Amino acid sequence: MMNVKKAVIPAAGLGKRLLPITKVIPKEMFPIVNRPVIHYVVEEAILSNINEIIVIISERKKIIKEYFDFLIDFLYNKLNLNINNKEKFRKIIRDLCSVEFCYIRQDVPKGVGDAVLKAEKYVGNEPFAVMLPDNIVRGKIPCIRQLKDIFVKYKCSVIATEELPKEKIVNYGEIRGKQINTSLYLVEDIIEKPKIEEVKSNLSTVGRYIFTPEIFDCIKETKPGIGNEIQLTDSIRILKNREKVLAYKFKGKRYDTGNKVGYIQVIIDFALEEKNIKHELITHLKKVIRYE
Repeated sequence: MMNVKKAVIPAAGLGKRLLPITKVIPKEMFPIVNRPVIHYVVEEAILSNINEIIVIISERKKIIKEYFDFLIDFLYNKLNLNINNKEKFRKIIRDLCSVEFCYIRQDVPKGVGDAVLKAEKYVGNEPFAVMLPDNIVRGKIPCIRQLKDIFVKYKCSVIATEELPKEKIVNYGEIRGKQINTSLYLVEDIIEKPKIEEVKSNLSTVGRYIFTPEIFDCIKETKPGIGNEIQLTDSIRILKNREKVLAYKFKGKRYDTGNKVGYIQVIIDFALEEKNIKHELITHLKKVIRYE
């Protein structure tokens, strides 16, 4: 019961915030230097000792499966590609081969809650992680592993949270709760995209969760909410009335790649970690700032 080994990645959404490009390129496949956003999400799962990844996709997002299939084929078939840092590339692929991928279709995007429900029979009666693929979360300890530690200690569902100003919380989910310690809260309420005048807390959801299987029954009872979709946030509101749900202020940094500023920020930060382009990039950024 306590060993969280499966993660669900809902990746069938329409990416409305980044139209029109998301009509042809899934937001999960937007490049961050030379890897797509979803690669970093999968990497976090692997570093958190997840061994089965269930990706919810639509027909037009088959490119996600093709991407991971190609990388695994590269290792097994020893494809001779002319690339730099080939050994680093091979390590990336070996890590991917340590997990099992499962793909489930969600032909009509009815919300994150509905996407998670698609994975019920594959998850079974086990606790599992949910990782939203338009959020890259980095830290010395992967975010999902931090949540797993809380889950094991308190034996209940736990969601990642961070502090945000009111004007930003309206784009996510607001968490209201009773503080247990400096980083942990007992969830008393959670509201999807609240109106700014109704925001009472500075705690926001960040797209990382660990649930008990009870969440599936809660999703089935959830009525369509914002956008006429089954919102996972609304299902958590039902869950917290049946069992304890905690919110944990994770240690690390989150990038929301689903909005323009967050996407550009993550590209810059990750590019600065590339030794072969760092100096040239810094020189360019200094020029841009100087002439602004």
